Order: sequence, then structure tokens, then C-alpha cells
Amino acid sequence: MIVDTPIDFDWQKAMDRLATLPRQAEWEAFVAKFQNFAADARSDDKWQSMERIFHLYE
Repeated sequence: MIVDTPIDFDWQKAMDRLATLPRQAEWEAFVAKFQNFAADARSDDKWQSMERIFHLYE
């Protein structure tokens, strides 16, 4: 998944907020079967930043 964010986007704040959403645990349990992570992995373990290496547009 590609997430387009502003330059000053705070990932830690976003992950902390995500952890408090009412159905987040349910969603994490559902998608866990499609991911290659331990059952107790946190959302911030699953989301990794990548550096853009090319642009399809300018």
C-alpha cells in the first residue's frame, strides 16, 4: 500500500492513534492471515517506510 502524506506527517502519532480505534484489533486479527508477521506484532512493526525511487508523473 502506498500512503501519500504531507512532509510533516508524524507516523508515531498516527500509529498511536490507530491503536486506540475501536475496531482496529478486529482488523489486525483479520488481515494477520495475509501477512507474514507474528500474531502479537504491532501495527508499527507491520508498516515500514520506503524511499521513493521514481515518479510516474511530475
